[in-house]
Amino acid sequence: MGILLLKSGLFTTVQDMGRIGYQKYGFSVSGVMDARSAKLANILIDNPENEAVLEFMMIGPKLKFTSPTIIAITGGNFDPVINDKPVPMYTAIYAHKDDILELKYAKTGVWGYIAFSGKLDIPVYMGSRSTNTKCGIGGFHGRKLKKEDQIWFRAKNRYLPSFLSRNIQPEDFSGEKQEIRVILGPQDDYFLMKGIKTFFEEEYKVTSDMDRMGYRLAGPYIAHKDTADIISDGIPLGAIQIPSHGQPIIMLADRQTIGGYAKIGTVISIDIPRFVQSREDTIIKFKKIDIENAQKLYRDEEKAYDKIVESIHHPCKEVLEPRQVSLRVSKLFDENVQEVEKWIWKD
Repeated sequence: MGILLLKSGLFTTVQDMGRIGYQKYGFSVSGVMDARSAKLANILIDNPENEAVLEFMMIGPKLKFTSPTIIAITGGNFDPVINDKPVPMYTAIYAHKDDILELKYAKTGVWGYIAFSGKLDIPVYMGSRSTNTKCGIGGFHGRKLKKEDQIWFRAKNRYLPSFLSRNIQPEDFSGEKQEIRVILGPQDDYFLMKGIKTFFEEEYKVTSDMDRMGYRLAGPYIAHKDTADIISDGIPLGAIQIPSHGQPIIMLADRQTIGGYAKIGTVISIDIPRFVQSREDTIIKFKKIDIENAQKLYRDEEKAYDKIVESIHHPCKEVLEPRQVSLRVSKLFDENVQEVEKWIWKD
């Protein structure tokens, strides 16, 4: 057994880290929009970082557990509740059979994620469980989820050591302004110097024209030398296209594999999560960075993940008498799990 969708939420799909190696055949990479949040959800419950999760946009799903499991919810603040009682995000949570989880409208951020210790029973298609809705492949029948869809788990519920330590500080996506670091090129020579200066010195706003394919920004005109058109070439994650209208388009998870607009730069990978969690009217300020520093930042982030893994596997710092430990651990598997959560996740 697994989960039953009672409400689908807004654009809820199954995603992992993407379908790598098939862009040359015309297939988008797909995968999660916010890789950091998805990784953290899986880390909290000892899943592989590439394990499939549910991803949703702005409005979360409502689902019923048809078997017990352990979950973690990350991303924007969706005010999750189980059986109408609040539960924390960025924390391992035990869910019983017949429990009902509901995620509401995002207070902050755009994208949310649920990881399951039972692992979603989704077939691997071309090396990934990610949903590509444009091609109708991968995920759950190649489409976004809808009411009454049921997904089974591949594994039975399992014990997690140091359960009380499995919580981390939630990401903060409440900022109204974001500094996003960019590597210049590959077609920066298609732009006037004043166009490049405008790009880095002026501010842009996220518009309502945003989806898994890309986000359109609005702001001062970015001037080309002669034309915005190039011979179509490959589009990496975070590529910043500038069509003839002079406004940036940031290409994301479901981007097309090639494109014919000049690319002034590329958002560095570790800034993609912050960028995609930016809501409409968020102010974006671009900052130039070189490849060497971008690579160092990437290595530093990988080390930070290792430290998180280490921290959640340490015993809870709260000092308890042996009898209290025995009582509280046993309650994790009691039918009245909500009473346990009151003290596990209290401030």
